[in-house]
Amino acid sequence: MKSANTTKELYRELRALPWEQLWKDEVQRFDRAPARERFERVSVVRAVGVVFPESGPAEQRDEVRAWLRGLLHDPEEKIRRYAMAALPKIGAGAGDEAELLALLRTGAGEREKKFLGRTLDKIGGEATLEALAETGALGAQTEQKVKASVARSRNPSAVRLDAKIADFGGLRIHLRGRTGLEEIVRDEIAAQGKFSVLEVEPGLVAIEARAPFTLSDIFALRCFGSVGFVLGVVKSSGASAPADAFASVIASPLSQRLFGALTSGAIRYRLEFVAKGHQRAAVREIASRAYALCPQILNDAREAPWAVDIHPAADGETVELRPRISPDPRHAYRLDDVPAASHPPLAACMARLAGPQENESVWDPFCGSGLELIERARLGGVKRVFGSDLSAEAIAIAGRNFSAAQLGTATTRFRRCDFRDFGDLEELPPRSLTLIISNPPLGRRVPIRNLRGLFEDIFAVAANLLAPGGRLVFTNPFRMDSPEPSLKLQSRRSVDLGGFECRLEMYLKVAR
Repeated sequence: MKSANTTKELYRELRALPWEQLWKDEVQRFDRAPARERFERVSVVRAVGVVFPESGPAEQRDEVRAWLRGLLHDPEEKIRRYAMAALPKIGAGAGDEAELLALLRTGAGEREKKFLGRTLDKIGGEATLEALAETGALGAQTEQKVKASVARSRNPSAVRLDAKIADFGGLRIHLRGRTGLEEIVRDEIAAQGKFSVLEVEPGLVAIEARAPFTLSDIFALRCFGSVGFVLGVVKSSGASAPADAFASVIASPLSQRLFGALTSGAIRYRLEFVAKGHQRAAVREIASRAYALCPQILNDAREAPWAVDIHPAADGETVELRPRISPDPRHAYRLDDVPAASHPPLAACMARLAGPQENESVWDPFCGSGLELIERARLGGVKRVFGSDLSAEAIAIAGRNFSAAQLGTATTRFRRCDFRDFGDLEELPPRSLTLIISNPPLGRRVPIRNLRGLFEDIFAVAANLLAPGGRLVFTNPFRMDSPEPSLKLQSRRSVDLGGFECRLEMYLKVAR
């Protein structure tokens, strides 16, 4: 019998073959071989399951699937298991499900049942649920996954943004976002008036409702990244918290009440450990135990409208219920995007930092997809909007996005050019702008020669084009003050821009 290493080497060789050679030569050799050689070359089955989806012709799919179904009846259990694993990758259907269920009913051993369950997890439907009700042979995990799959196809679910949460007493809500923006998030909450701030931590603002509310009320706030309803805190016991404790929180009365009120269709969620990686074994165990407590709540990694996030906390781990809505209802105007575009909550925070002003003339020298200009225009009072960028694609995208945002009658102009030339090209006289707002290129993805010089030029252009009382709001990667005496620093904070810190700054143009 071949060793495991030899089997792996054979698989690597087969995996590298063109599909036609694999199918015509290796599969035929496998089919003609005596039992011992077939056992030793079972890697052929695994390779078919990988190579065909990548390069096999679609018109051959039924033939390949029929070959794999035939292997489900092979006398050798290992060959049957490999065929089970390959079938979902090819694109299995009702006929394949029937073959697998027939194999289950013939008295498969425990090891084989385990692999049958894994395959039916992926392709099982109504027939599998009926078989599970009869036999219960594959356990709760497979039952839950198949239920979720059936629900996904028959009863698509969604988050209800406008459902009223009336029983809100004691409900803690976490607004998470980029570290350094918490004060702006807090100020936006205070201005809206529907929620009270409970606590502020790096990257987190905890709030509670003052009256019955909807998710739409929360998403009317634009400066946070994600929202989570706190279901509970699980205290750590030794190296990790017990699965039963997490399951109890996920299936708790609070969780059921929120799921029920805010979901149309079947209740499906994706369980995720934040900052701990995939944790597949822990996810399976917790989800299975939560299902045993409440079978109406289904763990589903595919297209689930909800996530249950487990966040590390000082006194244990916080379990939060987070809506997974795509696209984010706040950013439906984003018809397209550009590489390295601003994070939308950052753009919203920059606009709030700038503040509203009547008859605003605003320019973004590096407009990208237009987010900063859109977020500022949403606050009102904007009369003229200018955007410039070196990329023709960015200019086109910014214009489309701004139009899609439907922000009123402001005059708009987007031009492809170097920002240093924009004033001359647009015939903008000195002191004609009231706001320059931008997230300039920071040299992270595309190297920029003399990046510091570029930022010195930003200050120079701003000092020339801003009217007295005008503001410059931008992200600055350097620890440098304005070299222009007419620009006075008003605000500065360090912000996490996705793995590195940058300074979000606002300068005021003063008369000289």
